Amino acid sequence: MNLYAESSSVLAWLLGEPQGEIIREALSAARLILTSDLTLIECDRVLIRALALHEIPETRIADRRACLNRAAAHWNILRLDVEIVERARRPFPCEPVRTLDAIHLASALFARSVIPGIALLSLDQRIRASGAALGFDLVPK
Repeated sequence: MNLYAESSSVLAWLLGEPQGEIIREALSAARLILTSDLTLIECDRVLIRALALHEIPETRIADRRACLNRAAAHWNILRLDVEIVERARRPFPCEPVRTLDAIHLASALFARSVIPGIALLSLDQRIRASGAALGFDLVPK
């Protein structure tokens, strides 16, 4: 299976949240993983915020950042190019869609144009609703 990994799923895995193990299994089983620059930015920002608010110890932050970087080294990172930005500026099937979610959906659509049949890995219900309306297979089911 090929996956577009959206931030909510990557963060659940990275932070050891309840559904994180399901996400880890999906990422491990994937033949190809695509994600957006946005996913890496969002993950890093969550780690920076957690450190600034003293929610997670600095050593664990460093461990999580290293884990993300190791994983992302094997992923195909989609840059925020003109085609993705232009698509994000247009309506989606399940409006309203938040700005960053629109960028993820546009990125997933771009990924699907290159890799037909790519599934959408997300835990965010709004992204999942729009993804389903756009014809994506959703992971987890």
